[in-house]
Amino acid sequence: MRQPSLGKLLSLINRMNQRRLAGRLKEYGIGGGGVHSYLKVILHNPGLTQEELTTDLKFDKATTTRSVRQLEEAGYIERKVDEKDRRSYRLYPTAKGREFAPVLSAILKESNDRLSRDLTEHEQEQLLSLLLKVYESMNRESEESLPPGQEK
Repeated sequence: MRQPSLGKLLSLINRMNQRRLAGRLKEYGIGGGGVHSYLKVILHNPGLTQEELTTDLKFDKATTTRSVRQLEEAGYIERKVDEKDRRSYRLYPTAKGREFAPVLSAILKESNDRLSRDLTEHEQEQLLSLLLKVYESMNRESEESLPPGQEK
């Protein structure tokens, strides 16, 4: 049998992992689609804007809007009008969001441990190093292809 391409394999691993995470997070009112990623970033960067969140996570604006709305409706975050730019919102974790942070961290650690359970420590370091190299290359390429005036 032929080995899958790198892109296909990364996609398959991501989908399987996201499906498991969605199942673990469902009882907390956090659905799939990487919504937990938004909460994690907001917890670590209270007060960032939706635009900054979109840029940081590399999702499109519509996905960010849906995810922020879901987290807000579930009571994990709140949006406050930016006092310097009234058209923009700043995102903050609520008390519920801050209380959930250790639970989220434990679930994500469990997920990462599952992904790497059959790898030695050296293999884990190698894999992370290689994936980071691929990510940096793709990120550089993505930034180079932005239209003028939209540079980071």
